[in-house]
Amino acid sequence: MTLVAIILATLAAGIGSVWVAALLMGLGGNRSPGMMPQRLLSLAAGALLATAFMHLLPEAFESEAGAHDLFVTLLVGLVFFFLLSKAELWHHGHEHGAPPAHEHDHHGHDGDHDHSHGHHHGHRHGGWAVLTGDSVHCFGDGVLIASAFMADMRLGLIAAVSVLAHEVPHHMGDIVVLRQSSSNRRVALIKVSMAGAVTTLGGIGGYFLVGQLQELLPYFLAVASSSFIYVALADLIPQLQKRLSARETVAQVGWLMLGIVLVTVVSRAAHAH
Repeated sequence: MTLVAIILATLAAGIGSVWVAALLMGLGGNRSPGMMPQRLLSLAAGALLATAFMHLLPEAFESEAGAHDLFVTLLVGLVFFFLLSKAELWHHGHEHGAPPAHEHDHHGHDGDHDHSHGHHHGHRHGGWAVLTGDSVHCFGDGVLIASAFMADMRLGLIAAVSVLAHEVPHHMGDIVVLRQSSSNRRVALIKVSMAGAVTTLGGIGGYFLVGQLQELLPYFLAVASSSFIYVALADLIPQLQKRLSARETVAQVGWLMLGIVLVTVVSRAAHAH
């Protein structure tokens, strides 16, 4: 039953996020990132932080694992994702030319969301690089969702919703890149959907891996938390740190709080069920 839930949740999070991204892009036309992506970034940041601090970490610390070891795992995870983003920036700088890479760095984007705004500098050659990176990222998401489901069905649902939320703005960027490197919009959507489907492979792999290593589950949850915290604080929130009008700032904070509320509501609903 748990494996079926993992497969359904990873399909919904992986492919569903691609379709939601395509739908939002269709509603917003072909304008470059405007208020809707900004709102999605705020929503995703709130959902990720709430998932990490209100659900995944408490679940990890309720286990028999030592607090010191879990904090070390969390710290190592954060440093790992920092180094991974540096490696992606360095790779993109060499692939697309140094100036665009520096330009992105000044704007506070890490490798994950460089897809959203920067790859059009070298889009004719960047399509497969985006798909490869996206597939690896989605596989990791699947493993994290499986880890959460193995601990608690409620946690699994929350993790799946959070992954879906933070992948939407990411996939919007991927679709932009693929559309620029292909004249056929449908082909671009299919390619990104295939990358999203890799989430399910990660979920199935994670199910069997975590099933064999139950005692390591708290550490999987700590790593999942470090991933969500890093993406929220190092990638999403810096993109929101812009000089805005009072009305836009209130809207931004409102969407951030909505993300936190969304996670809480899904948690309580799943728990009651």
